[in-house]
Amino acid sequence: MIVLGIETSCDETGIALYDSQKGLLSDALFSQIDMHIDYGGVVPELASRDHIQRVLPLINEVLDQAGISKEQIDAVAYTRGPGLVGALMVGACIGKALAWAWGIPSVGVHHMEGHLLAPMLEETPVDFPFVALLVSGGHTQLVQVGGIGRYRLLGESVDDAAGEAFDKVAAMLGLDYPGGPAIARLAEQGQEGRFRFPRPMTDRPGLDFSFSGLKTFTLNTVAKCKQEAGVTELAEQDRADIARAFEEAVVATLTIKCRRALQQTGMKQLIIAGGVSANKSLRAALEAMVEKEGAVLRYARPQFCTDNGAMIAYAGCQRLLAGQSDGPEVVPVPRWPMEQLEPVS
Repeated sequence: MIVLGIETSCDETGIALYDSQKGLLSDALFSQIDMHIDYGGVVPELASRDHIQRVLPLINEVLDQAGISKEQIDAVAYTRGPGLVGALMVGACIGKALAWAWGIPSVGVHHMEGHLLAPMLEETPVDFPFVALLVSGGHTQLVQVGGIGRYRLLGESVDDAAGEAFDKVAAMLGLDYPGGPAIARLAEQGQEGRFRFPRPMTDRPGLDFSFSGLKTFTLNTVAKCKQEAGVTELAEQDRADIARAFEEAVVATLTIKCRRALQQTGMKQLIIAGGVSANKSLRAALEAMVEKEGAVLRYARPQFCTDNGAMIAYAGCQRLLAGQSDGPEVVPVPRWPMEQLEPVS
């Protein structure tokens, strides 16, 4: 089965072709970062309009890459949610229209299930069960995974997601959007140990996260540094030292919670997915942790950590092979708990 995947949940247009026998055939991605950078974040209306312009040219691009025709496509998978409702509507409408015109089935895919299954695109397959850390701009969740559609939420952020906190702290430091990569680059120049930021909610039991207090602590540290130096703009070294302390706090918090999740579930596999999972410091800390726990860490290559069409094509293919598909209605779901998904037998 060859599946066309369409991802338009936020600010990246991702298109891919996945073959259930041969694997990923081709993929293409257009990022809207340059368009949103002046606003310090995603502008939903601009994102939706840009998706309209990008989807069909990118579909033609992946068809050319794979050397196949549209007549060879067996099904269409698109992101149904969660995400920005306008952006979701674009992908859903185009995906369903193509499926109807070509006389093939379509299936709406849960965006976070796509992320969770992205490591399956690697050469070495991941076996169930495992614990998954889904960490991105919109979500920070720990999930016990027994199989596709068999998810138990272990913990999640009670306020900001980790990626959102990165974006907001980057703005405090005068860095460009998106904040995660910008802070990671600046943190490499930071002095170790100059600042120590709190590790939120690690001094109590449970697997939930909170990053709003860490943002406030960062803001207060920025203000204090300016006041002590008698300046209105931070020195470059101060910015680097704060970036390092913030990144260390987020990484330590995520690592502590992942260790707890492995211990509480008895699992020996940890999967990390989502945009923040590409952070090198996070990967290094988790690698060290799982080694001590006698577990293994798995993740997707960097290009499949952020939003992409390949993960949607793969996840959709698994559900289509299990006999699941959509009706003709276009029903995007901006908020959609993963526990509501139907299991794949």
